[in-house]
Amino acid sequence: MDAKTAKPLTADEIAAIIREEFGDVIGNAEPTVGIGTIPVTDNSVWQPLAYFLREDDRLKFDFLASLSGVDYNDGTFGVVYHLQSLATHKHKIAFRLKCPKENPVIPTVMDIWKAANWHEREAFDLYGIKFDGHPDLRRILCPEDWEGYPLRKDYKVQETYHGVKVPY
Repeated sequence: MDAKTAKPLTADEIAAIIREEFGDVIGNAEPTVGIGTIPVTDNSVWQPLAYFLREDDRLKFDFLASLSGVDYNDGTFGVVYHLQSLATHKHKIAFRLKCPKENPVIPTVMDIWKAANWHEREAFDLYGIKFDGHPDLRRILCPEDWEGYPLRKDYKVQETYHGVKVPY
Protein backbone atom coordinates (compact mmCIF):
# COMPACT_ATOMS: atom_id res chain seq x y z
CA MET A 1 0.00 0.00 0.00
CA ASP A 2 1.47 3.37 -0.92
CA ALA A 3 0.94 6.73 0.78
CA LYS A 4 -1.65 7.81 -1.80
CA THR A 5 -4.01 4.90 -1.12
CA ALA A 6 -3.38 4.29 2.57
CA LYS A 7 -6.23 4.73 5.03
CA PRO A 8 -5.04 6.07 8.39
CA LEU A 9 -5.87 3.84 11.35
CA THR A 10 -7.86 5.11 14.31
CA ALA A 11 -6.48 5.03 17.86
CA ASP A 12 -8.73 2.05 18.67
CA GLU A 13 -7.47 0.14 15.63
CA ILE A 14 -3.86 0.85 16.59
CA ALA A 15 -4.55 -0.29 20.15
CA ALA A 16 -6.11 -3.54 18.86
CA ILE A 17 -3.00 -4.32 16.79
CA ILE A 18 -0.78 -3.70 19.83
CA ARG A 19 -2.91 -5.98 22.01
CA GLU A 20 -2.68 -8.77 19.40
CA GLU A 21 1.10 -8.71 19.78
CA PHE A 22 1.68 -7.59 23.39
CA GLY A 23 -1.50 -8.26 25.36
CA ASP A 24 -2.64 -5.83 28.03
CA VAL A 25 0.41 -3.54 28.23
CA ILE A 26 -1.66 -0.53 27.21
CA GLY A 27 -4.80 1.15 28.46
CA ASN A 28 -7.78 2.17 26.37
CA ALA A 29 -7.21 4.72 23.64
CA GLU A 30 -8.26 8.18 24.74
CA PRO A 31 -9.69 10.43 22.05
CA THR A 32 -8.27 13.93 21.92
CA VAL A 33 -8.64 16.66 19.34
CA GLY A 34 -7.03 15.51 16.10
CA ILE A 35 -5.11 12.58 17.60
CA GLY A 36 -5.71 9.73 20.02
CA THR A 37 -3.54 8.94 23.03
CA ILE A 38 -2.73 5.43 24.22
CA PRO A 39 -1.42 5.01 27.77
CA VAL A 40 1.33 2.42 28.16
CA THR A 41 0.75 0.63 31.47
CA ASP A 42 3.94 -1.46 31.48
CA ASN A 43 7.04 0.65 30.84
CA SER A 44 9.26 -2.44 30.68
CA VAL A 45 7.87 -3.24 27.22
CA TRP A 46 8.30 0.27 25.83
CA GLN A 47 11.43 -0.47 23.76
CA PRO A 48 10.10 -3.62 22.07
CA LEU A 49 6.72 -1.95 21.62
CA ALA A 50 8.32 1.12 20.03
CA TYR A 51 10.32 -1.10 17.69
CA PHE A 52 7.10 -2.93 16.76
CA LEU A 53 5.36 0.41 16.11
CA ARG A 54 8.10 1.36 13.66
CA GLU A 55 8.47 -2.00 11.91
CA ASP A 56 5.00 -3.57 11.71
CA ASP A 57 3.62 -3.18 8.17
CA ARG A 58 0.17 -2.18 9.48
CA LEU A 59 1.61 0.66 11.58
CA LYS A 60 4.96 1.91 10.18
CA PHE A 61 5.40 4.78 12.64
CA ASP A 62 8.55 6.08 11.00
CA PHE A 63 8.61 9.55 12.60
CA LEU A 64 8.87 10.69 16.20
CA ALA A 65 7.41 14.18 15.93
CA SER A 66 7.92 15.08 19.58
CA LEU A 67 8.57 13.74 23.03
CA SER A 68 7.48 15.87 25.98
CA GLY A 69 7.97 15.56 29.71
CA VAL A 70 5.04 16.23 32.05
CA ASP A 71 4.88 16.85 35.79
CA TYR A 72 1.41 15.71 36.85
CA ASN A 73 1.98 17.22 40.30
CA ASP A 74 0.71 14.04 41.95
CA GLY A 75 4.02 12.27 42.54
CA THR A 76 4.34 11.09 38.95
CA PHE A 77 5.99 12.32 35.80
CA GLY A 78 5.02 11.41 32.30
CA VAL A 79 6.49 11.32 28.85
CA VAL A 80 4.22 11.77 25.83
CA TYR A 81 5.43 10.55 22.44
CA HIS A 82 3.78 11.87 19.26
CA LEU A 83 4.32 9.42 16.40
CA GLN A 84 3.41 9.58 12.73
CA SER A 85 3.50 7.25 9.76
CA LEU A 86 4.67 9.77 7.21
CA ALA A 87 5.84 7.58 4.36
CA THR A 88 3.16 4.89 4.36
CA HIS A 89 -0.15 5.26 6.20
CA LYS A 90 -0.43 8.91 7.27
CA HIS A 91 -1.83 8.04 10.70
CA LYS A 92 -0.83 9.73 13.95
CA ILE A 93 -0.95 8.67 17.59
CA ALA A 94 0.39 9.69 20.97
CA PHE A 95 1.66 7.31 23.66
CA ARG A 96 1.84 8.27 27.32
CA LEU A 97 4.14 6.63 29.85
CA LYS A 98 4.26 7.47 33.55
CA CYS A 99 6.97 7.02 36.17
CA PRO A 100 7.30 7.88 39.86
CA LYS A 101 8.84 11.23 40.75
CA GLU A 102 11.23 9.63 43.26
CA ASN A 103 12.72 7.36 40.56
CA PRO A 104 11.83 8.82 37.16
CA VAL A 105 13.19 6.28 34.68
CA ILE A 106 11.83 5.32 31.25
CA PRO A 107 13.62 3.21 28.62
CA THR A 108 15.23 5.16 25.79
CA VAL A 109 13.91 4.90 22.24
CA MET A 110 16.87 6.70 20.71
CA ASP A 111 17.95 3.59 18.80
CA ILE A 112 14.48 3.37 17.26
CA TRP A 113 13.90 7.02 16.39
CA LYS A 114 17.09 9.13 16.24
CA ALA A 115 15.06 12.29 16.98
CA ALA A 116 14.60 10.96 20.53
CA ASN A 117 18.23 11.83 21.28
CA TRP A 118 17.73 15.54 21.90
CA HIS A 119 14.12 15.18 23.06
CA GLU A 120 15.14 12.75 25.82
CA ARG A 121 18.02 15.00 26.83
CA GLU A 122 15.61 17.94 27.07
CA ALA A 123 13.18 15.98 29.28
CA PHE A 124 16.12 14.92 31.44
CA ASP A 125 17.41 18.49 31.69
CA LEU A 126 14.08 20.13 32.52
CA TYR A 127 12.33 17.38 34.55
CA GLY A 128 15.09 15.03 35.70
CA ILE A 129 13.53 12.06 33.88
CA LYS A 130 16.23 9.50 33.12
CA PHE A 131 16.11 7.49 29.92
CA ASP A 132 17.63 4.11 30.61
CA GLY A 133 20.10 3.14 27.89
CA HIS A 134 20.58 6.63 26.45
CA PRO A 135 24.29 6.87 25.53
CA ASP A 136 24.74 10.60 26.23
CA LEU A 137 22.17 11.69 28.82
CA ARG A 138 23.36 15.11 29.95
CA ARG A 139 21.93 18.59 30.12
CA ILE A 140 21.16 20.25 26.82
CA LEU A 141 19.60 23.63 27.75
CA CYS A 142 20.82 24.39 31.28
CA PRO A 143 24.49 24.50 32.27
CA GLU A 144 25.87 21.18 33.57
CA ASP A 145 26.09 22.55 37.13
CA TRP A 146 22.58 24.05 37.22
CA GLU A 147 20.67 23.11 40.37
CA GLY A 148 17.33 21.39 39.95
CA TYR A 149 14.97 20.84 37.07
CA PRO A 150 13.18 24.02 35.92
CA LEU A 151 9.90 22.54 34.64
CA ARG A 152 9.05 20.56 37.76
CA LYS A 153 6.04 22.04 39.52
CA ASP A 154 7.98 22.24 42.82
CA TYR A 155 11.07 23.89 41.28
CA LYS A 156 12.53 26.81 43.19
CA VAL A 157 14.66 29.17 41.12
CA GLN A 158 18.12 29.50 42.60
CA GLU A 159 18.92 33.04 43.71
CA THR A 160 22.38 33.20 42.16
CA TYR A 161 24.42 31.28 39.62
CA HIS A 162 28.20 31.61 39.94
CA GLY A 163 27.72 34.79 41.97
CA VAL A 164 25.35 36.41 39.48
CA LYS A 165 21.76 37.13 40.53
CA VAL A 166 19.31 35.01 38.60
CA PRO A 167 16.61 37.36 37.29
CA TYR A 168 13.17 35.93 37.86
